[in-house]
Amino acid sequence: MASMEDLRASVRSSFAPELAEIADGDLRDKVVEAWALALSQTEYPSIEAIPGSGGPGTPSLKRGTQTEHLRGVARMALGMADALEAVLGPLGIDRDVVLAGGLCHDLGKAYEFSPRNQARWQADPARAGFPAIRHPVYGVYLALTVGLPESVAHIAGAHSAEGERVQRSLENTLVSAADHAFWAAAARAGALAEPVGP
Repeated sequence: MASMEDLRASVRSSFAPELAEIADGDLRDKVVEAWALALSQTEYPSIEAIPGSGGPGTPSLKRGTQTEHLRGVARMALGMADALEAVLGPLGIDRDVVLAGGLCHDLGKAYEFSPRNQARWQADPARAGFPAIRHPVYGVYLALTVGLPESVAHIAGAHSAEGERVQRSLENTLVSAADHAFWAAAARAGALAEPVGP
């Protein structure tokens, strides 16, 4: 198993261009720490080792991993923020939160995709549920554990179906829209393979 320092270095390498754009150094460090913690609790040595799909059993990217998805969503959300402000004027969008939220929106996927967890849940769904905890909920736990701001934890927890029960923040609205658009556009472009597994 990789050390925490090795995992941090891996995360920094995976997200180097986007991390460099986060102005708040403490926020940047906490994004790295959250992903290192997420990986440390699973079999995955890097974000690149996590399948590049929306969830277990859904189509994966033909070329790319979870890293490309996370970076793509962060960039798409930031692009939407810039486009909106170019035509509507300043809207008070926190660019650091958009970037950190885009990189951390799927923070819980290492846990949800974990082969060990998948096998355990499939063995007795009546006992544990299937999955026992989806990635948005686990992502909130990870985000708050390392001290990420509530605004980023909110994006992790409410970017997906779970977010239909709350009012999303402005930054979460951008990340959620980018996440859905990423998978829809990748599917339309023929960039997804057929799903494998549960």
